[in-house]
Amino acid sequence: MKDPGMLRIAILFSFAITAVAQSPRNAAPSGPGSPFSVAIDAEITKIETQFVAVAEAMPEDKFNFSPENLNVQGTELKGVRTFAAQVRHVAADNFAIWAPMTGKPEPEGIKAPNGPEEMKSRQEILKFLRDSFAYSHKAVLGLTSENALELVEFRGSKVTRISLAFLALTHVNDHYGQMVVYLRMCGVVPPGSRPRPR
Repeated sequence: MKDPGMLRIAILFSFAITAVAQSPRNAAPSGPGSPFSVAIDAEITKIETQFVAVAEAMPEDKFNFSPENLNVQGTELKGVRTFAAQVRHVAADNFAIWAPMTGKPEPEGIKAPNGPEEMKSRQEILKFLRDSFAYSHKAVLGLTSENALELVEFRGSKVTRISLAFLALTHVNDHYGQMVVYLRMCGVVPPGSRPRPR
């Protein structure tokens, strides 16, 4: 696995499964802020820092850029999301994926998986993104090693809480990679590739 972020997530997932397997079956949940949720929350913070930086790096005049506009011969880019739509999609799915952890429906107006189409401006889309990560941090507080394998409802299926956490992290990571390419196509050096001050 060449991507260090994905490797971290895979290692975290294996530790989580070990912790669940070793916990007593009738143990009381350790509650909000358990060591388990703190570990997952740290991973959310890492990917949030990277993703928000990439979203903010795209200038306003290019925020609606789509590779489709390049008309590159021999490629099939028709209908791919614009940069703005990528950000909106990740934000909407952050809300949708983490909502089952809270035991409540996703917040109104999220319109996952693509987010509210009427949301157009860079400023409001970036706010939507930041709000979605704030929601993620709150939602993960209830995750413990004791309840990680409990089934919750997600998009018509029953899935474990830990699989949703894994999905949320890998989903953001996937779109991060796509958006780095969008930045490069627009002549913007992604924040993670810029020289660090000494």
